[in-house]
Amino acid sequence: MTAAAVVAEASREARRTAFILAAAQAIIGSAAPIAISVGGLAGQYLLAADKSLATAPITGFNVGVALGALPAAAIIRSLGQRGGFMTGTIITALGGLVATLALFHPNFWLFAFGLAVLGIGGAFVQQFRFAAADNAPSEFKARAISFVLAGGIVTAILGPQIVIFTRELFAPVMFAGSFASILVLSAVGAIILSFLRIPSRAAGKAEIADSDARPLSEIVTRPRFVAALFCAVGSYALMSFVMTGAPLAMVGCGLSTDDAMLGISWHVMAMFAPSFFTGSLIHRFGAERIVAAGLILLVACAVVALSGLALWQFWTALILLGLGWNFGFIGATAMVADSYRPSEKGKVQGFHDFVLFGSVAFASLMSGAVYNAWGWEMLNWIVFPVTALCFVALGALKMTSLRPAT
Repeated sequence: MTAAAVVAEASREARRTAFILAAAQAIIGSAAPIAISVGGLAGQYLLAADKSLATAPITGFNVGVALGALPAAAIIRSLGQRGGFMTGTIITALGGLVATLALFHPNFWLFAFGLAVLGIGGAFVQQFRFAAADNAPSEFKARAISFVLAGGIVTAILGPQIVIFTRELFAPVMFAGSFASILVLSAVGAIILSFLRIPSRAAGKAEIADSDARPLSEIVTRPRFVAALFCAVGSYALMSFVMTGAPLAMVGCGLSTDDAMLGISWHVMAMFAPSFFTGSLIHRFGAERIVAAGLILLVACAVVALSGLALWQFWTALILLGLGWNFGFIGATAMVADSYRPSEKGKVQGFHDFVLFGSVAFASLMSGAVYNAWGWEMLNWIVFPVTALCFVALGALKMTSLRPAT
């Protein structure tokens, strides 16, 4: 086989892998907007007194993603991509089952635990983007990440619509139908993932000895990784912080639950729709500039949210929040994917997602506390100092790259 044929075959395999992972992202990933969009409302439904804990189940979900990051990476490395990801679908189904049973009892803390299990399953879904990049030629890495996350467009429609049509399925037990539907999503996702295969090019990479692997401490202290992690945490944590409080704020302002669910649907659509071209933008302009554009969009979200409490202002702010997350997070992920060698990917990806989703969990927990103490406005004022710190991290990376080598 000629060199050109080998390259063409590798490209086809990378696109096939990205397509399967995008389809799986679309189906299994729908569990996340279900959990996030109604986790706080279901928490209020289960709580008799202290409503400040209403977002604790969403925090449980994000804690699950954080705690599941390192084990998910290890399981995927041990069982392979197909076996590891299908293990994740089983865990996701279990989380949906526990959450459903908790609503029937009812039991607030069991519900929070169920969402934590869902989060552990979500940690496997988060590995889809890295799997697509690892199986792709260098020139296709950013596009592969972007393509997988584009599967979230289906998620944006499917997740909230499932909530709207199933939240009263087992009335008077509210929202139980929504979480029961996650079992069906998991089964469909497992069927899709059964078609996944590791391309021969990637399999060859897996055989590389660990002798060239650097210590984790050396990798995670390099300026590019530090800046990438900082911006990923800032973009994702701010998105979670504002989005988690948005349904509570909308319902608290007299808008309907359907208005809140549709707002989340527009938000999730904005999170993933740009993914069709975000990879191309990164390839053309560089990941750092795309991350900076995402941070600017997050600032615009806060400005719109602070301008008033009309439905269009909530929805516009949520759309800008989703767009900012897309540019900031995909750009930062592309920076991370360029910072490690094939033999280092498991430990670096696991560490990255552990720190990332630990921070996101804290942000979602604080969202409910801040909203109940100071209101919707304070949630949005916090956007400004966090984005400023992210810009400082990007500026420091730029200065480091301009510094003459010694």
